[in-house]
Amino acid sequence: MKYGIDWLSMCKNFDADQVEIMSQETDQQPLSLIQYTHTKVTRTTPDILRQRRTIMGLKNDPHIDIFRQLRTKVLKKLRENKWNSLAITSASADAGKSFLTANLAIALAMEVNQTVLVVDADLRNPNVGWYFGLDIEKGLLDYLNEDIPLSSILINPGFQRLVILPGKGFTTHSSELLSSPKMVTLVNELKYKYDSRIILFDTPPLLASDDTLLFMPNFDAALLIVEDGKTTAQDIRRSLQILEETELMGIVLNKSRERMGDAYYAAYSQPVAEPVDV
Repeated sequence: MKYGIDWLSMCKNFDADQVEIMSQETDQQPLSLIQYTHTKVTRTTPDILRQRRTIMGLKNDPHIDIFRQLRTKVLKKLRENKWNSLAITSASADAGKSFLTANLAIALAMEVNQTVLVVDADLRNPNVGWYFGLDIEKGLLDYLNEDIPLSSILINPGFQRLVILPGKGFTTHSSELLSSPKMVTLVNELKYKYDSRIILFDTPPLLASDDTLLFMPNFDAALLIVEDGKTTAQDIRRSLQILEETELMGIVLNKSRERMGDAYYAAYSQPVAEPVDV
């Protein structure tokens, strides 16, 4: 299968918006290397990262520039608006939102001016940990249902300045838990504890449940992931209606089958591993 990622404009006609490489100027001092004392550290092998398409964790992979450019766009929007939290969602399942969350998280963490926390808030189908090959004992669902310390479930997947709050298990009461007082308290603690932190929430597909709609007050903006050839125009319109109550940072076209003109897009259109359901 040939596929890639394009950044789409937020125009109603969904025309593609050319991604430009822009230099980032900041007066922040680079963060020093972090020694994790309470957070579990797991180092994933390159073979697992390659098999699971977590390409930002691989050295010299020809496809990583696409996530660097997506990072530049995201950081520009976050800094301009003084935001620190971003939800990554999709219209329906299988669009690749967790794949994009994992790779964008690594790309953001590689920029030394901030730390990154990924929260797998898809309580019905958590998948972020899979992309890092994590052995998850307890996840967000356990934290919300039990009296356990947050530090006991956080994992550093072997990348500096990146921490995962993973998901594990399944519940049919996901919307109630995501809007519960304990979840609201947790999000507030995560968002305001560190000035340098960026939080990525991997949230459920918009058309599958009301989970993301109920969780919307907890994040500053959203990225909508659509799948080339499968996500319909009607699905996009319905998703945009749901996202009217938040800031839509942009639309990302995943699994693009169109070969772009320049080498950057063309490289990412080469055949790669068959994507898994996320």
